Amino acid sequence: MAQDQPIKALVIALIDDAASAVYSINRLNPDTLCFVLPEGSKALVESDIQPKIQQMPRRWDWIVIADATEFPPTYQTIARSLPDLLRTWEIQPGELVVDLSGATAAMAGALTLVAFPWTSRVVELVQAREGLEGDRVELGSKTFVWAQTNPWDEQGTVSRREGCELFNRGMFHAAAKMFHDIELRVSGGQKPLYRAFKDLAEGYESWERFHHRQAWDKLKTATKALEMASLWGGPPGLKAMIPSLKANTGFLERLVLDPAEVKEFIALDLLAFVGRRLHVGHNPEIGMTALVRALEAFAQVRLYKAHKIKSWDVSPGQLPQGLQEICRMCYLEDIDGKYKLPLQAQFRVLAGLGDQLGQAFLREWQKMKPLLDAANHAVLGHGFEPVKSERVQQLYDVVIKLSGVTETSLPKFPVLHM
Repeated sequence: MAQDQPIKALVIALIDDAASAVYSINRLNPDTLCFVLPEGSKALVESDIQPKIQQMPRRWDWIVIADATEFPPTYQTIARSLPDLLRTWEIQPGELVVDLSGATAAMAGALTLVAFPWTSRVVELVQAREGLEGDRVELGSKTFVWAQTNPWDEQGTVSRREGCELFNRGMFHAAAKMFHDIELRVSGGQKPLYRAFKDLAEGYESWERFHHRQAWDKLKTATKALEMASLWGGPPGLKAMIPSLKANTGFLERLVLDPAEVKEFIALDLLAFVGRRLHVGHNPEIGMTALVRALEAFAQVRLYKAHKIKSWDVSPGQLPQGLQEICRMCYLEDIDGKYKLPLQAQFRVLAGLGDQLGQAFLREWQKMKPLLDAANHAVLGHGFEPVKSERVQQLYDVVIKLSGVTETSLPKFPVLHM
């Protein structure tokens, strides 16, 4: 008899075919075992099956159905019993094998439907016939074929599309869980693909939380795996996505490896984040908060790169003459004794130093003032009025103009169509 690797759990549908059940149990050697059977078949388990099991499962049970020929009551009984039993036995998705060798049509349909979330394999001993592939099994005077399939190898495509939709809506944690669940259930050859999709979603989730190092590590791993999968075909649209993944990985690499105290790619990343909050997440409050921070980041980068000024630890002597006394009087932190420039002061310093960014800020100030007031009065600012998306977009356009940044220079999260 062929011997498979021991499995975690086996559910067998049984009416009167004890020989097939014995073969399946001894071949699969389950740690836990459950029979789905009518009341009259319980004696068969005790008399003709248990004595012939080579290695008894650690735990076993049965689910008794009233009428094996009727789908509705059969489904109801299994649905009310099997999930709780599997949870009690701590069976995880992909750890269950279902044997339909002795099932009626009603039992097969009901058991397959209920057990589907945990199932990674459906097996059956079927009458041998020409053209039917599989291991030949002799039971008494009859010849059978050991047939098996994994329904998730097909269902995985449907669930993958659902995972992609979650990803495209910015629900990266949910997408990662979906891809992980598919990975657990599909057959071995497909597992690396879904592990890569999981890493991809986890990488972008880390990026969305500004955990750039973790995001870079995940995206590097996922990109290599998906590029390898694309060489062997992979799902439609995979090959076309690889360049954008490489571009994003490159952006993160430059950001992470930048040794400077002020990282210029943070400002670009914040602007891209604002765009996603507006057009994907539809959360203008978070978008406005990030946008004001992005505006400040552009000022901090210019102050540091061009003038060696740290906005959070400035020396009044570094500033233009007309701003030194204001700095001493207004910008001293009494706890740590450091001079810290607020947002508007940073741009006024730049303007006083003849910097084009500061001068452009002053030219745009009349237009920006009501927009920054809206940010200040927002719930996540210092006020009580929800900010409108239109205000965020207007300030976004001004920041783009001030910084000279082009939309194409901002990192863009991919859209998954697979």
